Amino acid sequence: MGSEYGEIKIFTCNGNKELAEGIARHLGIRLGRSQVDCFEDGEINMRIFETVRGHDVFVIQPTSYPVNDHLMELLIMIDALRRSSAGRITAVIPYYGYARQDRKARSHDPISAKLVANLITTAGVTRVLTMDLHSDQLQGFFDIPLDHLRGMMTCARYYSERLEDLSNVIMVSPDLGSVARARQMAEALEVPLAIVDKRRPKANESEVMNIIGSVDGKRIILYDDMVDTAGSLCGAAEALIEIGGAKEIYACASHGVLSGKAIELIEQSAVKELIFTDTVPYRGEKPSAVIKYLTAAPLFAEAIERIFQEVSISTLFR
Repeated sequence: MGSEYGEIKIFTCNGNKELAEGIARHLGIRLGRSQVDCFEDGEINMRIFETVRGHDVFVIQPTSYPVNDHLMELLIMIDALRRSSAGRITAVIPYYGYARQDRKARSHDPISAKLVANLITTAGVTRVLTMDLHSDQLQGFFDIPLDHLRGMMTCARYYSERLEDLSNVIMVSPDLGSVARARQMAEALEVPLAIVDKRRPKANESEVMNIIGSVDGKRIILYDDMVDTAGSLCGAAEALIEIGGAKEIYACASHGVLSGKAIELIEQSAVKELIFTDTVPYRGEKPSAVIKYLTAAPLFAEAIERIFQEVSISTLFR
C-alpha cells in the first residue's frame, strides 16, 4: 500500500482490541505499538511507541461501556497522534455512544451526540468511519467527512445462507423508528416487511401496542441497529408470537450493547437466535447459546484501505 501519507498505521485503545486485531490482520499489517492505562487517580495514561510522522493513522475505538472511559481514551490518543505530526487521523468508531441524545426531546435536554462530535473533531481527526448510527442525521453533526457503513449487509448475507428458503420469512421492524433500516434489509433479502407499533412510557421501557402486517405462521427476522436492555426486542418477539401467531423468531442488530439484565432477558425470550456484529465486545460472564457474533473486521478493513487509496467506498453499501 502507498499514498501521499506514506503507509497505514492502525492503533487501538481498550474498547475492542479483538476487532482491531482482526482489521489489522485483514489489511496484512500489525497494530501500532501503544500503551493505554491509568494513573493511580484514574486519569488516562497514553504512550505511542513508534513514529507516525506523515503517516495515515486510523484509531479503532468504539465508545461502548464504559462509555466515558472509552471516549476519553479515543480523544487522548487522537491528541497524542496529532502532536506527533501524523499526516492524517481517521477515528474508526464501530459503535458511536451518545447517539440516542440527538435532539431536545424535552425542555433543557442536552444534545450530547453533537457535543461528542465536536469533541472528536476538536481533538484533531480529519475523518470519521463508523457503522449504523442510531439515526442517519447524526452524519450532519460532524464538520468533517464521515463514512457510514451498514452492518445490514453482513446480516443479510448470513441469513441468505442460514435460512436458505426465504419464502416463509418476514422482516419485522421492532418499532416505527427502525422502519427505514428494516426495509433496506427486507429489500436485500427480497422478503415482505411488517412493523411492531409501540409506545415508550419512559427511557428503556416499552409497551407493544399493535402489529402492522400479517405474520401468522411466518418465520420472523427482527432487525434493529442496537440492542441495549433488550426490552423492545423481547417485547416485540413476544407480541409477534402471542398476538400475531408467528412461527419462530430470529433477530439481528449491528451493536450488542447488552446493558443490565439484557442477556438473561434474551435467553428467557421467544428469540431463537440473536445475531450481532462484533462492534461491541460481549459483556456476559459466559457465552450465551442464543447469541452469535459475525465479525465486521473485513468490512472495516476494506473501507480503511479504500480511504487510504482515496477511492470510493460506495460499493460497500451495495
